[in-house]
Amino acid sequence: MKRYSTLGTIGWQVLICAVVLSVWQWGYDLRGKLPWLVPDLLDPYFISKPSMIFDNFLIQSCLTSKLGVFNGWFNGEFGKCLARNENNLWAATAITLKNTFFGFVTGVVSGFVAGLILGRSDRLSAIFQPFITAVNSIPRIALAPIIVLAFGIGDMSKIVTSWIVVVFLVFFNTFEGARSIDEGFTNAARLLGASEWQITRTVVIPSTMAWVFASLTPAISFALIGVIVGEFIGAERGIGRLIIESEARGEASGMMVAVVVLMLVGVVLSAIIWRLQAYLLRWQRQRSAE
Repeated sequence: MKRYSTLGTIGWQVLICAVVLSVWQWGYDLRGKLPWLVPDLLDPYFISKPSMIFDNFLIQSCLTSKLGVFNGWFNGEFGKCLARNENNLWAATAITLKNTFFGFVTGVVSGFVAGLILGRSDRLSAIFQPFITAVNSIPRIALAPIIVLAFGIGDMSKIVTSWIVVVFLVFFNTFEGARSIDEGFTNAARLLGASEWQITRTVVIPSTMAWVFASLTPAISFALIGVIVGEFIGAERGIGRLIIESEARGEASGMMVAVVVLMLVGVVLSAIIWRLQAYLLRWQRQRSAE
C-alpha cells in the first residue's frame, strides 16, 4: 500500500478547511455582483458566518457577555455567568458526553455478550432470531419518545436511547465474528483438553475482536446521535437542548455552535477509538509484518 507523508496530508486538510471557511465567511457578500453563482443557502440568516458562530460560542461558553465584554476569570464574572445559565456550553457538553459514555459502554458490553452467546449457539440463535430481527427493524428515532415517556426527561432516558442505538450494531458484528471462526481452531483446542470457557477466552474472543472494533467507530457516533435525539424529545440540559433553545429564538449561530461542538466531540471520540483499536490489535500488524 502506498504511504503518504503525514505533513502533506495535514497540509491538504488545512488548505481544504481554509477554502471552505473563506467561501463560508465571504461568499454571500458576492451575491450582489454574482447572484447566479452564490446560492441562497449561504444567507447568514440560515447559515451563520464563521465569525458570527465564534462570537456566539464566546457568549454561550461565558467567556464574553452579550455586549462583547470579556468575562474575567478573577473578578468572578465568569463564575457568575456559569451560575446564571445552568445549561451553558460547558455544562451541556459535559452532560451529553457523560450520557454518551454510559450509553456507549453499556451498549458495547451487552451487544458483545449477546452476540458471543448467540454466535456460538445454533439453538439460541434460531430461537431469538425472529425477535431480534423484529426489534432491529424498528427505527430507533421512533422509540425515543417512548423511552422518554418511560424514563422521564432526565439522563436515564438519554442513556437508554444511546444504548438501544449501539447494542444492535455491536451485537451483529460480534455475532458474525463468532460465526466466522474456523472450527479447526476450536476442535484443536478441544483435543488439547481445553474447556469451553478456555476455548471462548483464548480462541473465540480474540478472533472476534477485529469484528467488534470494526463496529466501535460508527457505534460511538451513533451513541452520540442517540443522546442528541433523546435531548431533542425532552431534556433539562445538554447540547440537544441548546439546539432546541436556539431554534426557538431563531438564532442560527447558536445552533451552529452546538453543531460544531458535536462535530469536534465526534472527531475526538472516534480518534480515541482508533488509538484504542491500534493498541489492542497491535498483534495483527505484527503478525502481518512477519
